[in-house]
Amino acid sequence: MIPLSLTFDLPMKIAEGLANGEYIRNGGVIQDTAGRVITWLKDSPNIISSVAHSTSNFDPSGVLHLLIDGTNGFVTQKRLGAISVQVDQLRNLAMFSSAASLLTLGVTAIGFTAIYKKVQGLETQLKAVQLELKNVDEKIDIGFYSNFRAALDLARNAFSMEDESNRRSSALQAINRFLEAEHIYLDLTDKELEKGSAIADEYLLTLCLAFIAEVRCYLELCEYGTARRRLEEGKTKVRSRMIERVNNLLTSNPVIYLHPSLTGVVDLSRLTSIYQWKNPSATENSVFEEFREHLGKTWNLSEWSKQFPASIMEQSKIKRNLFGLDNKSQNAIFDRLPKAINEIEEIIETNRRFESYEYELKLLEQTKVPFSKWLNTAPETPNTNNSNLIFITPEEPLTL
Repeated sequence: MIPLSLTFDLPMKIAEGLANGEYIRNGGVIQDTAGRVITWLKDSPNIISSVAHSTSNFDPSGVLHLLIDGTNGFVTQKRLGAISVQVDQLRNLAMFSSAASLLTLGVTAIGFTAIYKKVQGLETQLKAVQLELKNVDEKIDIGFYSNFRAALDLARNAFSMEDESNRRSSALQAINRFLEAEHIYLDLTDKELEKGSAIADEYLLTLCLAFIAEVRCYLELCEYGTARRRLEEGKTKVRSRMIERVNNLLTSNPVIYLHPSLTGVVDLSRLTSIYQWKNPSATENSVFEEFREHLGKTWNLSEWSKQFPASIMEQSKIKRNLFGLDNKSQNAIFDRLPKAINEIEEIIETNRRFESYEYELKLLEQTKVPFSKWLNTAPETPNTNNSNLIFITPEEPLTL
């Protein structure tokens, strides 16, 4: 058994490492620059229950960006009080970011009930969007959500059964339903991504939840190796589609995000962090070189806006006159672009969380700890600071 320390407080050494760039946060784990796991971040039970239903009416404006800058290693903090900033940020990370990215920090922290509420929330969002699109003659297929929710009910009931054979049989039935959901939402996601649709996000998030639900079934059965392999397969499929989604939101001319109208809102450093997620070897200089050919051109928003995908703005909402864009359309575009950057950063955070689940599964696979025992693992000391997180730290950094 790997010796693990569980606390509600971020260990000072880790706070220092985050502040000086020695450590980085990658979704639900903190790692050193060699990729070894320093600690796992586990959402505390009160956070799981409070954000399980949170899928809309949440605006992380600027806050998610602050946390990405402060804990993902894109920006090294050198200001006074950097360590206390790290502590405060990580304490509040689960509350706002779980609502923003839809995923918890650990795969074992999200149960079938929580997944059900999130799926239900996504379905509600799509119904609202469907009303907006009724005049565009575009139909949203939401009929499959009822099947997904039924599969979650089946899984939830399966693991409340006392008879082991009945439990396993029902769980395998649920897994088959989740596999079907994965195929359905892969297809729906691809179709919406190809169109540059504004609703691709909902299908992509539903796809993530379908994979997580399947993995959770295998965890409940203590089939850790199978859970890990299925997550790895899902990770590949999800990441490629998230990259496509991010590229879509960046538009065919991403240099538009450096337009003078967005000064103080989006800068080269913020864009570089996005390109680093797609390609870790990217630097500010390489991103600038990619943009250089566009920087010498005259800003022609009217022409550029003709290439905007629906995820940025429907062409029917962009009005032009003899002189180009009318003022209302121009203002709408520059109101939309900062929100698109926020969406991109939320996608990246979601992807990092989804991929970091693999480290938790590898830990379970190596330690062979029963899943029920792992679920109930908590610090022995009381949560005096009302921390949103539990920090699970091995004695030595782990290579997984």
